[in-house]
Amino acid sequence: MASYEGISEEPHRSLEAGTLHRKFSYPNGRIGATSTDSGPHKPLSRHGRSALGLSATSLRKKSDVAVLAKIPCGGLRSVLMNLQEIFLNTKVSFLFVFVIVAFVLYFLNLNQGWVFAASLLGLVPLAERLSFLTEQLALYTGPTIGGLLNATCGNATELIISLFALHKGEIEVVKWSLLGSILSNLLLVLGSSLFAGGIKNLGKAQNYDKKESDVGIGLLFIGGLCHLLAVVYTYAYATVETDFFPSNKLEMSRVCCIFMLVAYGMHLFFQLKAHSQLFDSEEVNALVDDGDDAVEEEEPVLTWWSAFAWLAFMTVLVAVLSEFIVNTIQEASEYWGLSISFTSIILLPIVGNAAEHAGAVMFAVKSKLDITLGVALGSAAQISMFVIPVSVIVAWIMGIDMDLDFKMLETGSLLMTILVTALVLQDGTSNYMKGAILLFCYVVIAVCFLAVKIPTTLDMVSDGNLRTSVGTLRPLNS
Repeated sequence: MASYEGISEEPHRSLEAGTLHRKFSYPNGRIGATSTDSGPHKPLSRHGRSALGLSATSLRKKSDVAVLAKIPCGGLRSVLMNLQEIFLNTKVSFLFVFVIVAFVLYFLNLNQGWVFAASLLGLVPLAERLSFLTEQLALYTGPTIGGLLNATCGNATELIISLFALHKGEIEVVKWSLLGSILSNLLLVLGSSLFAGGIKNLGKAQNYDKKESDVGIGLLFIGGLCHLLAVVYTYAYATVETDFFPSNKLEMSRVCCIFMLVAYGMHLFFQLKAHSQLFDSEEVNALVDDGDDAVEEEEPVLTWWSAFAWLAFMTVLVAVLSEFIVNTIQEASEYWGLSISFTSIILLPIVGNAAEHAGAVMFAVKSKLDITLGVALGSAAQISMFVIPVSVIVAWIMGIDMDLDFKMLETGSLLMTILVTALVLQDGTSNYMKGAILLFCYVVIAVCFLAVKIPTTLDMVSDGNLRTSVGTLRPLNS
């Protein structure tokens, strides 16, 4: 086997330019790492990986540094390998071009509908790279801190979009987009995964561990209860609210959000520390032990500082595209003839999390349903119990009145989604019919929000004694 400068047959890493050069393994075309780094940020062994991380990993490609290894200049070679690892070693790398297109369209002040579309497509590879870089940093921190890092950054894209929408005062867009992410994970992602897995494995039993799904469903019911109470409070006391008896719904929502964050923190402690053995999926361990292509790479390919720098850079790009989306969502909806609620609840979550969604379906086809459930339920529970409460509290700090009242139609859709998902997952088995049920529910909800035309002007008043939804507002001159 040939040997090149900086890359030899012996297992080692070179820390040039932040890239970990790994040993060639020409017979099977894989590159592996077997040595231990020195320095303050050396990789630590981990016994488990998050389902979200595994889902995103399934869309990554193996490094092929054979050509770059022939470059005589070690520094240039390392920089090029670093860039290859970030921009080319993903199956959705072709979508990076839409990041550039979005910048060009936005700053040339061209059609806002196409700016919105390009920004959405550009978020797909950026979200996948955020997951990859978070996993890289987690490899240096050990299982507990790594699990916390993955749990915190698992839905960073949704959180960033929500913060920008809050900054612009688009409270309804925040609520709709977060609601859409929950519906998308529970109905579209889980439904398509169970359907595809059932069709691929007709006549075969597809089983999964109910312990983790039961905990996730429980968290979703807590979040759903908080939203239900906010809506019921509005109806119960709408006729008695006066200047002397003001509504306490906002304060109630903020207190509920604090307890939701406490419950989610207890869940993380339960999952990562106290009862971690319940969440150590045998399927994940088997995939790692068997060298499955999707999860075999347990060693970091970037140094700690390089991964941190790239994570900061990708976060900035996500933030900029999120601002583009928030600034153009109303014009894009009008351009395509869609309601803002449909755009926020249906289109935004589907495209924004396409990479992880595709990975969940791929694992379901392989009958690795524990990983699929970890992606769908884990992401939905995190949005419900972490991202939404954080958004309410951040709005509180910013002086913006955001509560947990998502209105009747939206809250009803959320509660029915949680209930149907719980019923589908109650027996620990899966088939294509269960997936079809979830998909049909998602289509019906999508059609409903497609039919709802949300007004976009500000000269409106409520249409009666009780407030039902933004969609029922009528112009003053009607």
